[in-house]
Amino acid sequence: MQFNILGNSDLNVSRICLGTMTYGEQNSQQQAFEQLDYAVAHGINFIDTAELYAIPPRAETYGATETIIGNWLKQRARRDDLVIASKIAGPGADWVAHIRQGQSRFDDKNISEALDNSLQRLQTDYVDLYQLHWPERQTNYFGKLGYQADAEEAEMTSVVETLQALEKHIKAGKIRYIGLSNETPWGIMQFLCVAKAMGLPVIATIQNPYSLLNRSYEVGCAEISHRENVPLLAYSPLGFGALTGKYLHGATPANARLSLWPHYARYSNSQAVNATQAYVDLAVQNQLDPAQMALAYVHSRTFVGATIIGATSMQQLQSNIASSELQLTNDVLAAIEAIHQRIPNPAP
Repeated sequence: MQFNILGNSDLNVSRICLGTMTYGEQNSQQQAFEQLDYAVAHGINFIDTAELYAIPPRAETYGATETIIGNWLKQRARRDDLVIASKIAGPGADWVAHIRQGQSRFDDKNISEALDNSLQRLQTDYVDLYQLHWPERQTNYFGKLGYQADAEEAEMTSVVETLQALEKHIKAGKIRYIGLSNETPWGIMQFLCVAKAMGLPVIATIQNPYSLLNRSYEVGCAEISHRENVPLLAYSPLGFGALTGKYLHGATPANARLSLWPHYARYSNSQAVNATQAYVDLAVQNQLDPAQMALAYVHSRTFVGATIIGATSMQQLQSNIASSELQLTNDVLAAIEAIHQRIPNPAP
């Protein structure tokens, strides 16, 4: 397993980060413990979670993932060997109404409440990386396109106030570093510029989607990662599992996420399906596992600090972790670029 220092932090993390949002929904605590044990035994020291999880978000499973991880940390006594990342949920009156009445904001009150509750569930005194899960303001994220200004938009918490609230918890030892998630270039630069101008904590990472089906990060954000030394934590590197090829030709495998919850259609439009077929065919032609090829591509990008994988079965987890050893040939990389030129970013 290769390791990277995340940006300007001292967090030395495995190339692969274990995503955990299935724990408490698709995976039981026993299954989660098995995954965590295997991942750590095979070199992974980076675990990502969020107060929002399990997915799909609902009141009955809110915080369940952090609780399971906390139980595992207590039993295994491995806390100091690991880098634990979590996130505070943003607002969303309809789909996250169970989290602070859907009115979560990135102010001192909400950050303090969310962080303390996460620490309690995780059974730890601190998190290594604390992220804003999605912007408080109205903008494009979670695959939304076509930004439109809204004259009725509610006033958002200022970046200064948010950074000051986070700084308080850094000084208290509850947070080591901070990061953003599902952010736009404008938002990233706002946090960077304000922090530098006012001597406030500078973000260490950006957690955004990135995969063969969605390389939009390259357009406006990759240069920021490079010039500001703020690496990407790439989530959905398999496009909700689509890039395995298991959903092609209308297949609905049992217990798979898109079989259970087909409304997660971000990677299921016709162009995305056509691109997926092309990438799967390319992998087969080169005697490669499609999922491992897709993950190896993400690993190889210089602006990526870690690739966040998720699995519901041990077989998936083992295969995904093994992708860390795969180095794609120049011919395969060129063929990937040819497909991308033909069907660019079909699932933004």
